[in-house]
Amino acid sequence: MDYRRKRKLTFFTIGLIFLFSGIEYAVILPTIWRYLQTLGAAPYFLGLGLSAFSLSGLLSGPLFGLWSDRTRTTKKIILFANLFEIVGNFMYFMGYSKWLLLASRLIAGIGTGAGSSIFGFLTRSTAPEDRSTVFAAVMACRQAGLLIGPAFNLFLRLFDFKLGPFIVNKYTSPGLFMCFMWILLQVAVLLMYWDIPPQDLTNHGEAGVIVVEEDEEEEDDDDAEEQTEDEEGKPLVGTQESLGSYGTLPDEPTRAVANGSLPYQEQPGSPEPGEDPGATSPLKVLSASREFLKEEVVVLLTAQFITLFNQTALETMVTPLTQKYFNFGELENSIMYCVCGVEVILGFFFVRWLSKRAEERVVLAVGLIICNISCVWCLIFLANPAGSYPWQLAEFIAGVFLQVLGLPFVAVAQVSLFSKVTAEKTQGFSQGVRRSVGGLATILGPLWAGGLTNNLYIMLGVMMALLVLLTIMMCVSYEKLVEPPVVEHADNYEED
Repeated sequence: MDYRRKRKLTFFTIGLIFLFSGIEYAVILPTIWRYLQTLGAAPYFLGLGLSAFSLSGLLSGPLFGLWSDRTRTTKKIILFANLFEIVGNFMYFMGYSKWLLLASRLIAGIGTGAGSSIFGFLTRSTAPEDRSTVFAAVMACRQAGLLIGPAFNLFLRLFDFKLGPFIVNKYTSPGLFMCFMWILLQVAVLLMYWDIPPQDLTNHGEAGVIVVEEDEEEEDDDDAEEQTEDEEGKPLVGTQESLGSYGTLPDEPTRAVANGSLPYQEQPGSPEPGEDPGATSPLKVLSASREFLKEEVVVLLTAQFITLFNQTALETMVTPLTQKYFNFGELENSIMYCVCGVEVILGFFFVRWLSKRAEERVVLAVGLIICNISCVWCLIFLANPAGSYPWQLAEFIAGVFLQVLGLPFVAVAQVSLFSKVTAEKTQGFSQGVRRSVGGLATILGPLWAGGLTNNLYIMLGVMMALLVLLTIMMCVSYEKLVEPPVVEHADNYEED
């Protein structure tokens, strides 16, 4: 099988992974509240159940990312992570007690940690100018799952029979269904996923490595004239830079090298002469920690946290709110999530189009403006609904529409920018940290909202304050929210 076909099948399988994660979220979220009520759980258990899934993903994400950075493979990681999804969803189906349900979400959440490895793979396999488009397509797959998921709920709610000692009904069937879906995904990954090298990235990646390796093999045998010719064929950006972040200068100063010779540190993974190999680990850790303290990285991580915190808090609030004011059941909630899924998918397609014509920081700014408007609307109209039933329903629909509208702008822009301002060689770990920050937000968001469903002014007021803080941070750091230049660095070498 040729490279192009393997690449297409691999990207298709990645789309399936995110599609299934969206389906899982969509089939479980509308029913978990009533499921917990049948098990005699207190209201705060809704927040615990949603947060447990994010907690395990928060802890597993950086570990899976570090694993992929060291091995440069993702297939084994995905297969291993999916096992937790299978076991966790089967435990959710069993549902003997509220504590077993809580443990099921905790175990299933470990499987989401593979997403950091996948984002690291996508960063290494795509050019910077195409990254927003690719990330938008991948995220749209998850939103497609959110759209399709409620449709599955329409027939899962009709289940009412026994399977051996287990009861299959509208509350337990989502767990059994997702267990079957993740088993199918295991087969798909085995047959259609390859750890393909980024052969298409010839500007700064693979070509640089190949040229350097060929020069090293011929270095001892070539004469001075051949060495000069080889020197002319060497890339302007060296191996160490190509494996680093796009457009960032190396941490160490560049030193002059005689024609036909290469500096020792350009061999990846080999220490300097006389240097203890084990002594490089603390330096790498220190370098990685400094990277996450850069101003633009802090702003993007803050954007990740605040937007997901607000999103999950509102999602936690929605089902009790619709039950209280509109008497919505599983069917009405599923239809609502289905409509929201359509809106988000259309939003991702629009962002994909817009990202080719506008800077990512502009897309991020538009998303933040929409999120601020949404939060103000919810604070005014949803904290204490007034008026007739149709008027309250219209206010609720408008608030949900605005909240969902801003998500694609912020999500795509901050993920794409983050991949460009952090080192490429540690993208798995970096994306793991980013997703862990998001995981922390999805833990605290439901816990915050779950305890304040009867005091929406405090809940929405804090969310509004966080958005204002993020907006101020972005305005102050707006000039730095760009991809560091690469061409200027190469030209400087040429001029010298």
